[in-house]
Amino acid sequence: MTEPVDKGRAAITAAPVDLLVTRVGELFEQEYGIADTELLQVDYRLAALLPLGGGEAVTTPGHPAWRCFDHQSPTHADGVGYLPVSMRGERRGVLRVTPVTDARLAELAEVATALAHELAAVDAGTDVYRVARRSRRLTLAAEVQWELLPGRSRLRPSFSLAGQLEPAYAVRGDSFDWSDDGQRVWLATINGMGEGVVASMLTTLATCALRNARRAGISLADQASLADQAVYDLHRGEQYLATLLLELDLRTGLLTAVDAGSPRLVLLRNGEVSVQPLEEQFPLGMFEGTNYREQFVQLQRGDRLFMISDGVIEAAGSAERYGQTALDRMLRRTAPMTALDAVRSLLGDLRAFVAGDLTDDAVVVCLDWLGPQPETPPAESVRAAAVDHRADRLPQDRQVGGE
Repeated sequence: MTEPVDKGRAAITAAPVDLLVTRVGELFEQEYGIADTELLQVDYRLAALLPLGGGEAVTTPGHPAWRCFDHQSPTHADGVGYLPVSMRGERRGVLRVTPVTDARLAELAEVATALAHELAAVDAGTDVYRVARRSRRLTLAAEVQWELLPGRSRLRPSFSLAGQLEPAYAVRGDSFDWSDDGQRVWLATINGMGEGVVASMLTTLATCALRNARRAGISLADQASLADQAVYDLHRGEQYLATLLLELDLRTGLLTAVDAGSPRLVLLRNGEVSVQPLEEQFPLGMFEGTNYREQFVQLQRGDRLFMISDGVIEAAGSAERYGQTALDRMLRRTAPMTALDAVRSLLGDLRAFVAGDLTDDAVVVCLDWLGPQPETPPAESVRAAAVDHRADRLPQDRQVGGE
């Protein structure tokens, strides 16, 4: 590692929260003769790169800044460098530097990655970066929903994950959540109920209840039951949420699912799309004391899963709904894309179909299982252990999917 890179990381760590980019720019000028350094943050809609210091947003497809963002690699055009500002798969934006030579980009990109980590670290304690990455004001309900999210994309050797809410600046009740511990990844996709802040607060209660249950280390079915009781205790069945809960064993590809009246689960395998036939159970909070059942889907290496709320299927154009046929066609087209680009492309196609912003909430989450990693135990022994562990909880005929 070069001395300037070490200096860059030290400068970022020591900088006041509002001066992170300023300190990087000062270092770049001193060490590389770079006269201008600007952070372009991606907006909530994933449709614009917004300069932190103000100025014109980058919205043109094919612009070098977007090529850098899309391909996650340094880009050089006409003496201007663009560096991905990303960490652990979470794409925050692009760092624009000028003038610069192509030979320096890889070195500068290490500093941009360090900047991404520091932006994530300080984000909860300042509004500087949040304000600058919105192209218009969020509604109060949307503000609540975005605060709930764990991120928009996640990348590890064994999986890739991405999600997005629409309409991004006015979403009400739809949401998603995820967590991983290196061996498993948990996902919750919520198709919310109601309007405005009432809807967002209901989703907040359900999300926090699910997190509390998950962090207690209990099974997926019991997580659903505890969250169901929390919502019912407060609303006595007058408000409830359709929810899909998933737990993926990253070593074996064994997927556990609880369908609580949920968003649909769609599998893309070898270019073919299939809706997974999960047993639809009662939404969270509809009745008191609901007992939920788990189902299992055995994934294959390279499988892609989509969790899609009703707002996608039911979106209305000038004369018809978006529908399952259009959805299947679009999902097949995403096969060569990254998870985040697949989500962006689907929602972009949906916005084009309705000719503007969606009037109903829509959530899309995409999960790729890339296969077990070399350091994990042999897949067959782990799979056997996983099946034995669940054998007393669910009959064999509850399994769906398969080879």
